[in-house]
Amino acid sequence: MNGSNKPLNQKAWWLVLPVLLCVAFSAIVPLMTVVNYSVQDIISPERRVFVGTEWFAAVMRDDELHAALWRQLGFSIAVLVVEIPLGILLALSMPATGWKASAVLVIVALSLLIPWNVVGTIWQIFGRADIGLFGYTLQKMGIDYSYTGNARDAWLTVLLMDVWHWTPLVALLCFAGLRSIPDAYYQAARIDGASKFAVFRYIQLPKMRGVLVIAVLLRFMDSFMIYTEPFVLTGGGPGNATTFLSQYLTQKAVGQFDLGPAAAFSLIYFLIILLLCFVLYNWMLRVGTLDVEEEK
Repeated sequence: MNGSNKPLNQKAWWLVLPVLLCVAFSAIVPLMTVVNYSVQDIISPERRVFVGTEWFAAVMRDDELHAALWRQLGFSIAVLVVEIPLGILLALSMPATGWKASAVLVIVALSLLIPWNVVGTIWQIFGRADIGLFGYTLQKMGIDYSYTGNARDAWLTVLLMDVWHWTPLVALLCFAGLRSIPDAYYQAARIDGASKFAVFRYIQLPKMRGVLVIAVLLRFMDSFMIYTEPFVLTGGGPGNATTFLSQYLTQKAVGQFDLGPAAAFSLIYFLIILLLCFVLYNWMLRVGTLDVEEEK
């Protein structure tokens, strides 16, 4: 019995059971397998030696891992610095109502519908100097551009590709936040003679704070796990210029078949992402609480 003297129906747990089974099959069992591999030296399918935390210590001393981690952090930060302001500007410039708003929403969302491997292929062709519009235009402008031979060009091309692919997501989230602002706020701003920048600073930006936190969370997590697009575009090269953490992990696990170190690194990778999700999620809750308190 609960506080309202109504009987509790424990049969409702049976409705949750399929979800628990799916999660156990798709997440918990593979995770336990990775944990098992991370503390063993896999000599052959029949021979395994328990090594404890040896692989974790080896991974933490790996200079290539450190370099990939710094490249990953730099790329994720660059993604946020470019895509968040660009998404806000795009949302502010989009029409608010009418058939134009619907048409623009469809056009903006088109890049989100393209599969990741197709995005890499598109930019692989787009950046070529012989048949690609982007590479050919830069060559005609006298810019020596080669994403296959220059590390800086490759890194910038991967960044530009990600900005083209995922900025619409930020724009759509910001557009939803802008449409949720009551007209009374804008009417009060017009009566007070507020400028466009003042409206953005004191009305639109605070009211978009919730969706912006979601956008930052989604884009940082997704960019921190990026794999398909740079793999298709550059293969991680030239050299290791675009070899991020996910591709480094794949090389360890599949290319070199070092299952023990790869499993240990994947757990460290998972814990890093989990920690960042925890911090950003609590930030989201705190921002939402502050919004409610300000409205009161």
